[in-house]
Amino acid sequence: MVQSSMNARPLRLSTAQADFEPLFQQRLHWSADTDAAIEQGVADILSDVKVRGDAAVLDYTLRFDGLQAACMGDLELQQEDFKAAFNGLPQVQKRALQDAAARIRSYHEAQKKACGESWQYRDADGSLLGQKVTPLDRAGIYVPGGKAAYPSSLLMNAIPAHVAGVGEIIMVVPTPVRGSVATGGAASNGTTAARGERNELVLAAAYVAGVSRAFTIGGAQAVAALAFGTATVPRVDKITGPGNAYVAAAKRRVFGTVGIDMIAGPSEILVLADGTTPPDWVAMDLFSQAEHDELAQSILLCPDATYIDAVQASIDKLLPQMPRRDIIAASLNGRGALIHTRSMQEACAISNRIAPEHLEVSSADPQQWEPLLVHAGAIFLGAFTSESLGDYCAGPNHVLPTSGTARFSSPLGVYDFQKRSSLIEVSQAGAQTLGQTASVLAHGEGLQAHARAAEMRLLANKA
Repeated sequence: MVQSSMNARPLRLSTAQADFEPLFQQRLHWSADTDAAIEQGVADILSDVKVRGDAAVLDYTLRFDGLQAACMGDLELQQEDFKAAFNGLPQVQKRALQDAAARIRSYHEAQKKACGESWQYRDADGSLLGQKVTPLDRAGIYVPGGKAAYPSSLLMNAIPAHVAGVGEIIMVVPTPVRGSVATGGAASNGTTAARGERNELVLAAAYVAGVSRAFTIGGAQAVAALAFGTATVPRVDKITGPGNAYVAAAKRRVFGTVGIDMIAGPSEILVLADGTTPPDWVAMDLFSQAEHDELAQSILLCPDATYIDAVQASIDKLLPQMPRRDIIAASLNGRGALIHTRSMQEACAISNRIAPEHLEVSSADPQQWEPLLVHAGAIFLGAFTSESLGDYCAGPNHVLPTSGTARFSSPLGVYDFQKRSSLIEVSQAGAQTLGQTASVLAHGEGLQAHARAAEMRLLANKA
């Protein structure tokens, strides 16, 4: 058996210990501050693309991805590329993509019916009041490319946009040349590359999800092209999808010019366990987030100290089998925690304080605890509901709020690709009542034109 170069020892805490609170807060702490050099570099790229458009995007694509192109048209993927990628997949991958897409689509169609439809009513005076829900004209989705390719993220971003009725879905996906700056090597020597490092599963997912257009560009320059538009890349209304620190910084800076989904922090999982789930299962669920990167956070809350010991034993046993064992170990050692609570009720209260991205209720009776849980990106109920199923194919969106923002934010959904307009049609009878109310309030605010506009509709003032 291959041995890990590191041991994974998540911090052991008990809510009964006197110093629990400061140690707990220290373990939760994560700084979202961006390196000043990244911020300045991103600001320069955004400004350059805004001014020079396609030319700047081509320059940065050569500089960072080692991909040289004579024009932006050379970096645009075609629908036949998507179809060819799909047709070239093994049958098992085709079926997996189609099955996942079908479940994601079904869930978001139900979501649209529940909260994404227009509505209106008439009050006693015959005035019409309501809300008109319309889709965005154009959405941009950022998909990591090259070796770090996530077709599941493409499905989770493109399908709800499609269900919402977005007119065009524009995808950007970097395809760095092996050995370029983006993949950790030296800059390109300037020779023309016919194509960068494409991921066929990502292109096949674009075919399944119905992406309208796609460009093989990435980084802050891709965000800038989507936000400002160039001669070739259409300007979008909203940008969604994950990326590195440069992409996150760029999204933060263009917010207001376009909408964005969120600024995501490191991935998180919190497991509430009552001790009835096989400890190997829980250990692997903790691994599932820890393997993302060293800053990912995996926490177990459990009222059974003996069970926590068993989970630690499972961690020790299973870690050497993991290809990404060093990343998992670094994550668990740096940000992981196994916390002994006084009760499941206390565990639920602590979970609400954390407001985790992924929350597993690994209990024999998860429905008992679900009403107590109010802050989480996604709640996975029962021992058989592993977080990984939600990542790929359960149906709900896997783009979730992180870093405690589940206290006020929601998963990506159909509603992110829609906007709402209020509908107001006041009847003549309604204007008599509403006009008097508006007049009083407008005079109180010192806005006489507002008051006069309402008063003109009062029948008593008509000649």
